[in-house]
Amino acid sequence: MSQSTESTPESSPFTKPGFIIAAALVVALLAATVVIFLLPKGDSAAQPAPASPRGSASAAPSAPADAAGESICGLPSSTETALGAAPKSKWELVGKMAVPTDPKTVGPGTTDPDGFRSCFAHSHTGALFSSMNVAALGSAGSPQLTVKLADKLLVPGAGRDAAIRETKAGTGSSGTDTTIQVRGFSMKSYTPSEANVDLAFETNKGVLVHTQLSMRWMDGDWKVKPADDGMTFSGVSQLSDLSGYILWSGA
Repeated sequence: MSQSTESTPESSPFTKPGFIIAAALVVALLAATVVIFLLPKGDSAAQPAPASPRGSASAAPSAPADAAGESICGLPSSTETALGAAPKSKWELVGKMAVPTDPKTVGPGTTDPDGFRSCFAHSHTGALFSSMNVAALGSAGSPQLTVKLADKLLVPGAGRDAAIRETKAGTGSSGTDTTIQVRGFSMKSYTPSEANVDLAFETNKGVLVHTQLSMRWMDGDWKVKPADDGMTFSGVSQLSDLSGYILWSGA
């Protein structure tokens, strides 16, 4: 995967504890486009320290029965062995972000009156759709949805507790008119119980950035595994192009 200069841990706002909830994923991506743009190209000092392994986050293990079950809303599991091409997707807007939707087979199988979306299929495609759902709900600009996201779609543990505290405190508003849309993905790893999804986005300023979300199958749905400080994403950095990604977009 081709990748350009990245921001330093010291200068990146997305390394600070305050940027920890799902909405902060979008804040971080937007902030990254500014921070990285100002860095000298080829500056060796701009190489970040390796991201902490997401598996280090404290989290309650999923129930063994979850590993092979259908989703909580009855969506079927899949025998997919890989996701080597972009899934055929219908798209709709959540806030200003286009997200894939297939309520009868992949998800979201449940959409609440307030717009909260959950319940995705137990499959590679379900994990991918779910990761986009988290990004979109976090970018929708609704404090109510953000609090609900932290409560319902994060794996229980210290990280989820921290995220809930921050969302209820009102942390994470971006205060920017910059928007992002997905442009591609890479399924870094997948098992029936864990998935690591790398999403590439483009801002309305034409800058490409990416981040990774670590997902766990539990309680009949995909949930995000946060780090102990509540960070829901890792490895935010700018891309020079989409080499290494499967192209996938709806806007």
